[in-house]
Amino acid sequence: MNRRYIRKTLNICLPIMLGGAILYWMYRDFDLESIRNVLLHEMNWWWMLLSMPFGILAQTFRAWRWRQSLEPLDEHPRTRTCVDAIFLSYASSLIVPRIGEFMRCGVLAKKDGTNFAKALGTVVTERAVDSLIVLLITLLVILLQLPVFISFFSRTGTRLDALTSFLGGFSTAGYFVVALCAIVTLVAGYFFLKHLSVYDKVRTTLHGLIDGVMSLRKVSNVPLFIFYSIAIWVAYFLHYYLTFFCFEGTASLGLTCALVTFIVGSVAVLVPTPNGAGSWHFAVKTMLILYGVADNEALYFVLIVHTLQTLLVALLGIYAWTSLSITAKKTDN
Repeated sequence: MNRRYIRKTLNICLPIMLGGAILYWMYRDFDLESIRNVLLHEMNWWWMLLSMPFGILAQTFRAWRWRQSLEPLDEHPRTRTCVDAIFLSYASSLIVPRIGEFMRCGVLAKKDGTNFAKALGTVVTERAVDSLIVLLITLLVILLQLPVFISFFSRTGTRLDALTSFLGGFSTAGYFVVALCAIVTLVAGYFFLKHLSVYDKVRTTLHGLIDGVMSLRKVSNVPLFIFYSIAIWVAYFLHYYLTFFCFEGTASLGLTCALVTFIVGSVAVLVPTPNGAGSWHFAVKTMLILYGVADNEALYFVLIVHTLQTLLVALLGIYAWTSLSITAKKTDN
């Protein structure tokens, strides 16, 4: 068994094992049979169905913004290809976290002749913009809901004391979860950098990557780019917030709770598990309990919402794969 095969196996297995371990720890004493009753008799499916188009819209906005980022680099992929590439990238990341970033660039290169390195550079720029938006929203939410966040850090085993007491600020469960997440994140980051190093060896590719990163300076319609960037996160939020009305325990929590739990969940999915499985459940469930939701109701919420939203991502990926398989290559770029 060669190293490359082992590396690929670890890329797939470690994130799944991490997500599975957290989910098992959370639901080890939970009556999963009761979920059927919730799905059939207690859940309001109309709100769930209403939330789904916003999940599709968020990915579509991302595709439109991506195409706009490529235009200053004299790369003009088709809009349809960009949308399909985004759909497929999210679905592929359900199997191997973060692989979607390479997948979508590869789709444009194969179908529309887009320079791979330039496309990857724009992805880096996009992530920087998204991180800035999330950071700004997070800081605002923390300032507005500081007592809730202090309770959250305390409950999850993290203290905000002086640095010298940091290591002592973890409960047994919190220490285990955070340590496990950190290990897998480091391993995934190592393999991600290994992938990047392949392209760094070629000077022309490195230039293309830099050009992609700097493409934001040359975007022709900055207001439109800003609109897309904000619209992505508004759509993601509505995709999440509308699910509150599906369940009696969360329907009356309000916009502030939805925004706080949305931000906490958005940060939690940075842990490299399939679609944030496990880490998202743990973070959002803990925060919901702090807002007065019963433990079982919080567990129902995170399990059902995450499962159905992940199913949507998978279905969009299947659609994109089918669409791309019948899409002819672009004859000019």
